[in-house]
Amino acid sequence: MIYLAIKAAISGVLIAVASELAKRYPGFGALIASLPLVSVLSMIWLWNAKPDAENMAAHSAATFWYVLPSLPMFLVIPVLLRQGLSFWLALGLACLLTILLYSTMTFVGPRFGLRL
Repeated sequence: MIYLAIKAAISGVLIAVASELAKRYPGFGALIASLPLVSVLSMIWLWNAKPDAENMAAHSAATFWYVLPSLPMFLVIPVLLRQGLSFWLALGLACLLTILLYSTMTFVGPRFGLRL
């Protein structure tokens, strides 16, 4: 249980640092937020729990394919905000698009031989 709390604390601190930096330096905060910190941390936690190279390779490859459908969200939000939509509506619509794209990747990817 302590290990889980440590993992949560480290992960939470990284998110807090990114958001605090973004208040003063939006570009630098975005850089920190864009780093694959969650992916790297999850690989570290997974490796510590189950040091299996094939499992890690499958996890890493699937992560790559699931990153792709999330990328349009970061283009849609600024477009919607600049069109005058409220932040919450823009975020909600972008999240719905991301869910749709994730669902598409989940169902279509295996048909093209992707192991997700």
